[in-house]
Amino acid sequence: MAAPRSAGPAPVMDRDAWAMHPAGRTGLRFYDLSHTFGPNAPLWPYFDDVEIKRIHYHAKSGVLSQRVSTVMHCTTHLDAPAHVVEGTPYTDEIPLEQFFGTGVAVSIPKKQWEVITPEDLEAARPEIRPGDFVIINTGWHHYYADNRKYFIYSPGLYKEAGVWLRERGVKAVGVDQQALDHPLATAIGWHPEAPSAPLAPWALDEYKELTGRDPRDDFPEWEPCHRQLLGNGIVGFENVGGNLDEVTGRRCTFAAFPIRWQYGDGSIVRLVAIVDPTGDYRIERGEREPRAFGDAVSDAIAAGGGERDAREGA
Repeated sequence: MAAPRSAGPAPVMDRDAWAMHPAGRTGLRFYDLSHTFGPNAPLWPYFDDVEIKRIHYHAKSGVLSQRVSTVMHCTTHLDAPAHVVEGTPYTDEIPLEQFFGTGVAVSIPKKQWEVITPEDLEAARPEIRPGDFVIINTGWHHYYADNRKYFIYSPGLYKEAGVWLRERGVKAVGVDQQALDHPLATAIGWHPEAPSAPLAPWALDEYKELTGRDPRDDFPEWEPCHRQLLGNGIVGFENVGGNLDEVTGRRCTFAAFPIRWQYGDGSIVRLVAIVDPTGDYRIERGEREPRAFGDAVSDAIAAGGGERDAREGA
């Protein structure tokens, strides 16, 4: 009589197989420029918390399915033009080509509340060219966490830099801070156009004490860099991070596709920098293989013709 079969656990696939599987090798190098998403993700000061609930799990159902409640302006994400400019495209209406292209990751180190200026962008290397993805590394992504340092005290772009980027004709802009605009040019600051402003009224006094200037004078407009970029066909990414330091100072290919969200105001993305060390990789040209005679017959019949018509046409 055969011995009873073991009731041990089902075999588990080696996780390393995903990294080592030959079918996945391209010769390209991929750099993840995204922060992780999940429970307790750091959030902009007025958003509801991320909620993730397991609806099915392995012990219960043999599968894992989860329900997620989140704003899309969370972790590394895209701002759709409709987020800030009325009458402009929603997430699903932005051409796919906008989310893929070549460009630069540039180092522009900044301290608390400093502004990224046109002069900084002009001096950045590699040179920022028309049509580029521009990823700006201020070093602030190292502070990404649920804290005031990252969200309230960050440096940032303002109107003048937005104008420079628009006039340079770039394709996309990504920043390693909380927003495309300086925090004091957002609802964090004083702006009466923002119904929830100021989210951090004490920061206005701190800025004045630190600089000797009134933030109302230094940042008179509400989110002007958002408007310069998103209102002029330039996509924007916020909270860039991950392995950003590894590609800073280099020309790369970038990709960051959003979900196809109808009437969407943005989307969490997986922003990736891609490098081809050998230059051998090529995207397929989309050529079709020669069609077999039988395919032409099938197409003709499906179109309402007979087999004789198909053969005569062939």
